[in-house]
Amino acid sequence: MANRLLTTQAVSDSDRPDVASGISIQVLERTMKVLDVLADQPHPVSLKDIAALTALHASTAHRILNDLAVGRYVERVNNGMYQLGIRLLELGALVKDRLNVRDVAHVHLQTLHHLTGQTVNLSIQQGDDIVYIDRAWSERSGMQVVRAIGGRAPLHLTSVGKLFLASSDARYVRAYAMRTGLSGNTRNSLTDLDRLERDLSFVRRHGYARDNEELELGVRCISAGIYDDSGKLVAGLSISAPAERLQEEWVEMLVSTAAKISAALGYE
Repeated sequence: MANRLLTTQAVSDSDRPDVASGISIQVLERTMKVLDVLADQPHPVSLKDIAALTALHASTAHRILNDLAVGRYVERVNNGMYQLGIRLLELGALVKDRLNVRDVAHVHLQTLHHLTGQTVNLSIQQGDDIVYIDRAWSERSGMQVVRAIGGRAPLHLTSVGKLFLASSDARYVRAYAMRTGLSGNTRNSLTDLDRLERDLSFVRRHGYARDNEELELGVRCISAGIYDDSGKLVAGLSISAPAERLQEEWVEMLVSTAAKISAALGYE
């Protein structure tokens, strides 16, 4: 009778939702450990090594690997070795295709705007211009001129444009200068190649760019780059402010925010 009660209790406990949930979470944790080990190793890994690196019993690791292999998340190779499967590549490609820099960046623009009280822009390169694709701003920013989303500006007159020029080689920059003539908007515009190249050297050394009233008098900007999972510069994040209001302590916040957006796009 006592044995029957123990058996009944054990069965009923395993059927309880909280117990089942705990078991499911444990299985997921173990599965993620196995996948992490395979991701960390550049070559196929043996069952023995997987068990040792995950601190799992060999039979448990084997069951997990079998299930992952059925779903093509893991592939068995020669001599009982395992490596990550093609299904993960397929899923990774889907994630990458569905990541939109504007969607990923938007909440970060809003946060940076609230921290600084100034206009925050997201821009991309199109040909010899940057194009503004998103913005966070309010009347309290003090900006009299706010460029519309979809507006364009020459690369060499904007801080974000300088990011893209700085990421290019010297031949591209010279060709750009020849095409555009480096025409200026204000007395501060960089209209000769030597001055522009000195500014681009600053960008490469420090990892951010400046526009000191080069596009519009009375407006200064700082910007930092946003990179995708391949390390390519895909956009620039910038703070625009009345010249007298721009603060140096914003540089660190700007660079940190751009890094968060890059990380969300898969950049390491």
